[in-house]
Amino acid sequence: MNAPSWDLSIAYESLSDPKISQDMKTAKEKVADFAVLDPTALGDLMKAIALKDQLTIIVRTLSSYANCLSSVDASDDGAKKLAGSVDKLFSEFEQAFNPFIQAVIHLNDDEFNTVLAGNDDLGELEAYRFKLERERLKRNRLLSVGEEQLLSAMNVDGRNAWGRLYDNLTGSLSVTLKLKDGSEESMGLSQAASILYGPDSERREPAWKAISEVMCVHEQSFAAILNGLAGGRLTEYEKRSYTEQVHFLDSSLHSSRIEKETLEAMLKVARGNQSVGRKAGLQMAKLFGTEKLKPWDELASMPAIKEGESESYSFEQGISIIREAFAGVDQEMADFVDMMVERQLIDAAPQPTKRLGAYCTKFVNTRTPLVFMTWGGSMSDVLTLAHELGHAFHNWVMRDMPVVRSEYPMTLAETASIFAENIVRDALLEKAESDRDRLMMLWEEAQATLALMINIPVRFEFEQAFYEQRQQGEFTPAQFRELMASTWREWYGEAMDETNDMFWASKLHFSIPELSFYNYPYLFGYLFSKGVYAQRAVKGEQFYSDYKALLRDTGSMTAEEVVQKHLGIDIRQPEFWQQSVDMVSAQIDAFEQLIEASRQ
Repeated sequence: MNAPSWDLSIAYESLSDPKISQDMKTAKEKVADFAVLDPTALGDLMKAIALKDQLTIIVRTLSSYANCLSSVDASDDGAKKLAGSVDKLFSEFEQAFNPFIQAVIHLNDDEFNTVLAGNDDLGELEAYRFKLERERLKRNRLLSVGEEQLLSAMNVDGRNAWGRLYDNLTGSLSVTLKLKDGSEESMGLSQAASILYGPDSERREPAWKAISEVMCVHEQSFAAILNGLAGGRLTEYEKRSYTEQVHFLDSSLHSSRIEKETLEAMLKVARGNQSVGRKAGLQMAKLFGTEKLKPWDELASMPAIKEGESESYSFEQGISIIREAFAGVDQEMADFVDMMVERQLIDAAPQPTKRLGAYCTKFVNTRTPLVFMTWGGSMSDVLTLAHELGHAFHNWVMRDMPVVRSEYPMTLAETASIFAENIVRDALLEKAESDRDRLMMLWEEAQATLALMINIPVRFEFEQAFYEQRQQGEFTPAQFRELMASTWREWYGEAMDETNDMFWASKLHFSIPELSFYNYPYLFGYLFSKGVYAQRAVKGEQFYSDYKALLRDTGSMTAEEVVQKHLGIDIRQPEFWQQSVDMVSAQIDAFEQLIEASRQ
């Protein structure tokens, strides 16, 4: 099986499918329906909430379709045009609904409960309670209806345009690898990025340097994107601070559904355990035969200990590994993998104009999950696929729930994805017949430790420092490079003597328009999933049903509430995070011992 491309016909046959025009027309008509409703009438508030749900399904399905097409081919002008039209439609939708959400937010408790009780025509609206209660927490930071509508309208060609620029630019860039034999090789940016994950030691350093070089060539554009996004957000937060100060982290914490105390406890534990991540990096360097880890080797497959030992995996082999590991938890999870393959819901085929990264999305109208990545044949690709299939499974087990109760935050989203990685690593570790096989799995653990306990804090502290300093003016590319390099050195320490000072440009997470601080939720998910995974051995056969129950609660609870309910732990205290780090540390110790044994 070659790496597959997805079949999106479950939503639309093509960009010329008349159903797209019909859905756009229907959505616009429903947006106009808000105009005949009265935000001061409780009955009309009920109708507006139900109408929003219908519109959300249509608009998000259209948006996902356009994004899927653009992800595979960033040069697809038709997909870009559809994405722009949907973005504008979504803004109109937000503007039309704003008077109603503002009214709901300012209701007294009795009125609020009356709205949720619904009526005979609509049924009860209790499913919306959690989400609306979260919205009501923001009542002291709302602007006027007119100002909120203006902000939403301007985001189409302001904030969101910066994100489109990043996607279009990175999707259209090509790079030239300058190989050691003097030859050159040109390819798309995403294809070069996939080399960084593989076993090709001859092309990995040239690929990393080629990516850095093209980022430098376009550094003014990337700097403008980050400055524009941050500057716009900071101005918005300043305007919202008329009754209470709005910090630049507040929006992220709210959308991640965690308290500041929880974030601080987790980061304090991470900082106090930098040595664990650094040790992982130093042990990896030993297998590369270098004193310190090189930045181009950070994501790579484990190097061969003996000549000719490098492993490469076909997509079919990768799917087989994941399916078998999922079956070890429950057959339902294995059947889910089969369904994703059979219905062509995975796009992994390399393409020259494919966007960077990997993600899971869904068509909301059919509740169908979709996975996007670029297959390079490494064990890291196997685990990336497992990660995204974990997200997809999370969506799948919530498909029978009201849409509003299936919308979970990033912090809890990473639970299922990193849990899936753990399943695959442990399954392969149990099957390992030699020290080399065990070493390969512990290599993946070490790589994850370095990425999540060192690289993720680098991203967070870089972004935090940038936002603090951005309030005094725009950053130049040189300032971005300097800040990234200094933060990199502070966290990687003795594990790496070279910095990736263009990481601020090459990492797309910094340029996502809808969300800032798209980083710490990965550390949260990593450490939280370790705690969840530890329950597998304790609960035995009961674990799977409890795990699914946990996933189903992620759309209607805060992170603190989910952990308290399912694990009985207060994550605002450092003890929980330290327990997870201790589990990670034990694996890194085992990794070190195997390396020493292999070198004797």
